[in-house]
Amino acid sequence: MSRSLLSILLLALFVFSDAASTFAAETKQPNVLFIAVDDLNDWISCLGGHPDCKTPNIDRLASRGVLFTNAHCAAPACNPSRAALMTGIRPSNSGVYLNPQPWRPVMPDVVTLPQHFSKHGYHSVGSGKIFHGRYNDPDSWDDYLKQTGDPKPTPAVLNDPHSRAGTIIWGVLDVEDREMSDYKMANYAINYLGQKHEKPFFLACGIYRPHMPWQVPRKYYDMYPLDKIQLPKVLENDLDDIPQAGVRMARPQGDHAKILKTDNWRHSVQAYLASIAFADVQVGRVLDALDASPYADNTIVVLWGDHGWHLGEKHHWRKFSLWEEATRAPLMMVVPGVTKAGSRCQQAVDFMNIYPTLCELCTLPIGKHLDGVSMVPLMKDPKKTWDRPALTTHGRLNHAIRSNQYRLIRYKDGSEELYDHSNDPMEWKNLADDPNFKTVKQQLAQWFPEKNAPDAPHDQSLGKKKKKQRGSGKQKKKAKAVK
Repeated sequence: MSRSLLSILLLALFVFSDAASTFAAETKQPNVLFIAVDDLNDWISCLGGHPDCKTPNIDRLASRGVLFTNAHCAAPACNPSRAALMTGIRPSNSGVYLNPQPWRPVMPDVVTLPQHFSKHGYHSVGSGKIFHGRYNDPDSWDDYLKQTGDPKPTPAVLNDPHSRAGTIIWGVLDVEDREMSDYKMANYAINYLGQKHEKPFFLACGIYRPHMPWQVPRKYYDMYPLDKIQLPKVLENDLDDIPQAGVRMARPQGDHAKILKTDNWRHSVQAYLASIAFADVQVGRVLDALDASPYADNTIVVLWGDHGWHLGEKHHWRKFSLWEEATRAPLMMVVPGVTKAGSRCQQAVDFMNIYPTLCELCTLPIGKHLDGVSMVPLMKDPKKTWDRPALTTHGRLNHAIRSNQYRLIRYKDGSEELYDHSNDPMEWKNLADDPNFKTVKQQLAQWFPEKNAPDAPHDQSLGKKKKKQRGSGKQKKKAKAVK
């Protein structure tokens, strides 16, 4: 064989092998980086919910793919929201409506999202809060790092009347980031991304802040000087046109009354913003690790918040309501080869769609038992017509339907609220009794679930714990009386 012919054959072999390896890289199943941020509402910069909120890392992720600007949770509480998202089964079909209802006993055979990926060749690992902390599911993971505790504030901070209002708690920590649990949870993901993996992976990273207590290092508080804090816009008589079922959910004489009485509204908003800023930094650290890894070009990134959070709107605090502040939460996806950088989808969607969407993107079977549908068509074309509204449930027979324009709430007693977001984005005017909107209500009401599963059993250990605490309190009082 001549030297020139040998050279040609070697060159052909090199080109073929290089093309083959490139093709293999392109057709390899994508990895999934699945980031959950607890109690994160729509205040993040890219959603514009609060004018002062600074979230450069979350914004950076949103700018790389599609940001769903009208996304809503399945339930405005940690346990039912996460159980629904991770199993693909709505509260109205499972009976898991509230936090103290363990989800696995009533769905013993359900295959969770990470389990589904593991069954189809993925390595499914996670850290931090993915399921509700009390009801973790070890069988869902090939490996999992449980959330750990955080440092406590000094006695001076703990006793500061401007570091709590009732059971809403916050406070400055004079510690380094590395001492915080979320930093360690992010480290798990960072370390995993720095390793070599033979199988595609489903990597979940659960960030606990801005869940209470809003206790984060001082530098995050310093980002938001107290005298420059802007409070949420609240209508003084906002509850006047709301049915009693809605007022009971708002509980205006509870948290909101305490916040006002103790002059803590500005302090608490500062603490929530500081906690968001801390969470954003942890998200950024994980994204930086992904960018520096060999998996950067073949990894789907999903970031979601399990529900929103009220900070005085509707005279309400926390989640646990069916209004926009509690149901709307961040959702963004970056999918190499599918999403276009900087896309914004304004169609109403809910988190039940995440499970089937990831299945389609990773060419996994989509179970017929799933209550959501794939959003891949919206990811390819965010302006595509989408007639399926978002459904949120809080407690049995209490539902909210959110379309692109309207929100219809129907409570267990049949009372209703209707809001037109094109004219009333703050949901200040209840149109439910306006005859001009009768047809709108009828169209939206078709999406209320026909099935409302019986309440799942409540966690009996929680009741025993409360009784024990009450009992110990009585014993202490009795002992004191004897003395």
